[in-house]
Amino acid sequence: MTIKVGDKMPAGSLTQITKDGPQKINAADFFKGKKVVLFSVPGAFTPTCDAKHLPGFVERAGDLRAKGVDTIACMAVNDAFVMKAWGKSQSTEGKVEMLADGNGDYTKALGLDFDASGFGMGLRGQRFALLVDDGVVKQLNVEAKGEFKVSSAEYVLGQL
Repeated sequence: MTIKVGDKMPAGSLTQITKDGPQKINAADFFKGKKVVLFSVPGAFTPTCDAKHLPGFVERAGDLRAKGVDTIACMAVNDAFVMKAWGKSQSTEGKVEMLADGNGDYTKALGLDFDASGFGMGLRGQRFALLVDDGVVKQLNVEAKGEFKVSSAEYVLGQL
């Protein structure tokens, strides 16, 4: 079942590279007591994700924070090392947290996975953006197949 507005974020974990190496992040702790924009891309370094989606959130991070967002996070079904390298290439430090959902378990728990095997990419996350306030979904923007509109930083900013 796909998550919807008003639902609590599901239990689970994601992974992030820190100075101490890969660290598991408990989702409940990550979303607790703060306003988070979580956006998902089908894959790190893929064309739209790399040229538009992530850069938009990096560029608009200050604007989102000025509207009350505490944390901006990018999630993909990639490993934590790839997410770290992508974040470094896009200068995300201090702006966007790079979260790995290596096996797609959290993406599946959200009900927002899709099979990209036809493109040689296996299980992936749909392109979406969520506004989460203290663990509860307040906005859910899932893109239609092949589109990039409602999950952009500009669109999310307009919802705040």
